[in-house]
Amino acid sequence: MKSRAIATILSFIILCISSSVFAADISGSWTAEFDSQVGMQKYTYVFTVAGASITGEASVNIAGTDMKSKIAEGTVDGDNVTFVENLNYSGQDLRITYAGTVAGDEMNLKRDVAGAGGETFTAKRGK
Repeated sequence: MKSRAIATILSFIILCISSSVFAADISGSWTAEFDSQVGMQKYTYVFTVAGASITGEASVNIAGTDMKSKIAEGTVDGDNVTFVENLNYSGQDLRITYAGTVAGDEMNLKRDVAGAGGETFTAKRGK
């Protein structure tokens, strides 16, 4: 009975360690370009990852105007990624939520702009 309990505990520990070891590493710069309701957008995301937590900064050019915003509330779980971009666009604070998956040097993302829907696109790791 004791050995079964020990084996169960060890299995749990190995599972916890392996899930954090195999989390996608999205640290660094990623770029994306997509068409939206306000025109073509060119993004550069710079992510910092600490454990399963993601922070960083996004730079975007919308209709010829350059803007920067903070990335917050991010998590990475295996190949699944979520984060929030807090963008001030034309004096209006917008909460843009992202969810997606990482596959090598590509991140397939779906974003929702302030609960009004959004775009699906692929970001590529900077070289």
